[in-house]
Amino acid sequence: MKLFLDLWTVVAVVAGAFFFFAGTVGLLRFPDSLTRLHALSKADNLGLGLVVLGLLPQVDSVSAGLKLVGIWLLVLLSGATAAQWIARTFRQSGTDP
Repeated sequence: MKLFLDLWTVVAVVAGAFFFFAGTVGLLRFPDSLTRLHALSKADNLGLGLVVLGLLPQVDSVSAGLKLVGIWLLVLLSGATAAQWIARTFRQSGTDP
């Protein structure tokens, strides 16, 4: 069972790192600010979720697992809020992407 949990951790963390990398590539390659923001926010949220899901079997207590999930939820909330503020400010400035 321990081998399966370790394998799950490795697969999930590597998949999360892949999504972080994909978001970074999108940030560097997309042409305008709104598409960059979209690529980065979506890929980073999914990447962090996979990393957290990979780390959950490795924690020693339920409270540590709840802390990981709480951090993930706070990052999801703050990332979505920041992306909305940036997009709204960009749209209200009237500049062409």
